[in-house]
Amino acid sequence: MRNKYLFLFVISSALIVIDQYTKFMVTLHIPLSYSINIVEGFFNLTHVRNSGVAFGIFSEQNSELKPYLLIFVSIIAIIAILVIFHQTERQKRLVQGGLVLVFSGAIGNLIDRVLHKEVIDFIDIFFNNRHWPAFNVADACITIGVMLLAADLLVSGKSYNSPDSTA
Repeated sequence: MRNKYLFLFVISSALIVIDQYTKFMVTLHIPLSYSINIVEGFFNLTHVRNSGVAFGIFSEQNSELKPYLLIFVSIIAIIAILVIFHQTERQKRLVQGGLVLVFSGAIGNLIDRVLHKEVIDFIDIFFNNRHWPAFNVADACITIGVMLLAADLLVSGKSYNSPDSTA
């Protein structure tokens, strides 16, 4: 796309709608803490709530201020993502794509925190005794976006000489 802001708006809008729609459908059709087996021994749809951050970190912490703190941190992160996106050069497509994905996921989970004071998770993947924490479309966007940002760092990693080094 010619305009990187149009790219941000179109892609993030679509991803946020998909995230919120899937969460709505899970809430509507799957009771809390109930699982529906999709692929035997590998994948369930399981309606769970996460009051913490990634992978349930801080979910055991009980405080009336926790949801508001997480909302505040999310807003700060979203602003930082937008600033970095604005400063990113047009030719840095991998970085732009990664930032759009992270932005979309952050907005999707922020909506949950504002509406429910927790995040709705439902994608439940496991293999044998190894179980990945349940997640959602927004979490997948954030994870893939961070991987794209890391890939850009690895691909475009240049060797820089310090100013005081001699050639």
